[in-house]
Amino acid sequence: MVSMGKKIGKNANRFICNTCGHESMKWMGKCPGCGNWNSLTEEVISSQRPKGVTSQQRTKPTALAEIPTTQAYRYSSGMGELDRVLGGGLVPGSVILVGGDPGIGKSTLLLQVADQIGRSGRKVLYLSGEESASQIRLRASRLGIENSAVFFLNDQNIDFLGGYLQELEPDLVIIDSIQTVYSDDLSSIPGSVSQLRECTATITDLAKTSDRVFFLVGHVTKEGALAGPKVLEHMVDVVIYFEGEKHFPFRILRGVKNRFGATDEIGLLEMSGVGLREIIDPAQIFLSCKDSSVSGSAVVGSFEGSRPLLIEIQALVVAGNPGYTRRMASGIDQNRLALIIAVLEKRRGVNLANSDVYLKVTGGVFLRDPAVDLGIAAAILSSHRDKPLPLDMVYLGELALSGEIRAVPFLEARLKEIEKMGYRNVVVPAGSKYGKAFSQQLGVSEVKNLDDFIDLIMED
Repeated sequence: MVSMGKKIGKNANRFICNTCGHESMKWMGKCPGCGNWNSLTEEVISSQRPKGVTSQQRTKPTALAEIPTTQAYRYSSGMGELDRVLGGGLVPGSVILVGGDPGIGKSTLLLQVADQIGRSGRKVLYLSGEESASQIRLRASRLGIENSAVFFLNDQNIDFLGGYLQELEPDLVIIDSIQTVYSDDLSSIPGSVSQLRECTATITDLAKTSDRVFFLVGHVTKEGALAGPKVLEHMVDVVIYFEGEKHFPFRILRGVKNRFGATDEIGLLEMSGVGLREIIDPAQIFLSCKDSSVSGSAVVGSFEGSRPLLIEIQALVVAGNPGYTRRMASGIDQNRLALIIAVLEKRRGVNLANSDVYLKVTGGVFLRDPAVDLGIAAAILSSHRDKPLPLDMVYLGELALSGEIRAVPFLEARLKEIEKMGYRNVVVPAGSKYGKAFSQQLGVSEVKNLDDFIDLIMED
């Protein structure tokens, strides 16, 4: 007979949002936390204290001025483009989350990084929950990797990871993927919100206490965001998206969070038969049009992270069905395309109401830099009037709703890159400040508003 003075531990059911991690006692169609529909899933939460969790001793607060200033130590991953995105290299004690579509090359990238780290005299532990040892071995053979400093592990129980770390003492740990590992302290299945949070918290604690670098591979949803609650991205130090089309060889590493460096940095890679290779000349990806008779093509100087890139933008304007015109964009936000079209119609009277407008950014990169607005407008006008633009001209400027051309940051770096790539003319906002050393060989044309710009590029 059970004593009435003791409380019996029970398992409680909770409904947890897959997007934001909001917990509810009952199922609801719409999540109160993030507003998404049908995102709550039922999970069993144990009321017992997880094994190994004890009350911590209180720590004494330290004055900020008494904390010693130390420079973060970094070492190279062996891949220059990845080091660029990471802010200069790998920082011991950091947790790096790499997300991307299935088959994009995440495992290939990290296996190559493991090989480079192993060649530098460091140990690497590769924990795979999705592929067997023979599958990893086949990929390594295809990539020409024969490295005794890389150890493979197929144990998905995260509770045993600390023991493996003490036994092998690796400098780098790769977990492929975070959705496949689990903890015995939770009864939910691997990949659930509770397991993701618990396993990531365990890994973060191991990284901080042992000064090891952890790479976590994460799945993405059909919308392109990392699967799991948003809190997962807050728990790690670095978040990198691996972007690209599977039918094209070019890949882009984009940093969206970095506690040790700048965000929005990008790295350029190319998938080949022997793995991923760094792209030395980005112009081969982003610049393709060399026919002076083709309309609807303009070159812009975008600033991605810490590097300026010259990228070609292509526009196609064709007659559409009255009352039902299409606006399609690849490489920029579709709402941004609609905004630029609206400014052209309102401020200059360009009649696009009965035309379908299609826009594409070459190379598969997604542009967020507002300085490319002027190039987008130039490509649309060129296709609309079927008048080719000069091949040696680059367009820089943000288009305001009033029709004015606003100044852009990092203009000197953009002009230096334009000059280095052999272009002779550039359009910039009026009143821009730039060093003459970078523009002596360039014909710089300044435009104040949309009227000046159209008169410049469309003059006969």
